[in-house]
Amino acid sequence: MANLFERFMEPCIEMKKTRVDDDVGGYKIIWTEGVTFRAAIIKDKSLQARIAEKEGVTEVYTITTDKGVGLEAGEVFKRQRDGATFRVTSNAADSETPSMASFSFEQVAAERWALT
Repeated sequence: MANLFERFMEPCIEMKKTRVDDDVGGYKIIWTEGVTFRAAIIKDKSLQARIAEKEGVTEVYTITTDKGVGLEAGEVFKRQRDGATFRVTSNAADSETPSMASFSFEQVAAERWALT
C-alpha cells in the first residue's frame, strides 16, 4: 500500500540549461528535458507565504520526492501534466527521512518559475 505522499506524486521532468552561440557575438539559452522523476507538489498556503506573495514574492511550494532524487538549489523542473515549471530553492540532503524510518522521501522548497 502506498504512503499518503506517494498518492500525490506525479511525473516531472528535469530541465537542463545550455548556453549556445547566437551567431551575433552573444549567446542564447536553450532548455532541454533531462531525467524524469515523481514528485508531490504542494503550494505553501501559510500566512507567511500569502503575505510574501502579496509583497511580490513568487508562489512557494514544498516538493516531496522519492529518496535518492537529490534535487539541489537552482535546479529547474517541470510538471508533465500542465508544463508548470519550478526552481528549487533548498537542497534535498537537508531534509530527508532518517534511514531507520519506515517511509523514505526527500523534501525541498521551490518557487514557481518561468523558463527564460
